[in-house]
Amino acid sequence: MTLFTEAAWLDGRETITIAELCRACALTPDELHELVAYGALVPVAGAPGEASFSAEWVMPLRAAGRLRRDLDLDVFAVSLVLGYLERISALEGELRSMHARQAIHAP
Repeated sequence: MTLFTEAAWLDGRETITIAELCRACALTPDELHELVAYGALVPVAGAPGEASFSAEWVMPLRAAGRLRRDLDLDVFAVSLVLGYLERISALEGELRSMHARQAIHAP
């Protein structure tokens, strides 16, 4: 049995379409549109035509989608999860920064 997987380099500066985001995160277009309506998912401003999103959304949406399926969450709950994942990521960044500053000033 051969297992093929698709790998892509994620660059947060790149944008992806809603169709690509659906494929990458196993969420439906309706679910993504609902997340946009809740304000949990923000399209790139000024993108012409079809909505496009920062590639930074792929990993949090994958995690949220996995939790949605595993815990049978509704889309509103997924929007809350996305907010918490974003906050955790920000706090981890602050902690790394504090550790780096502390290491510089250590005797």
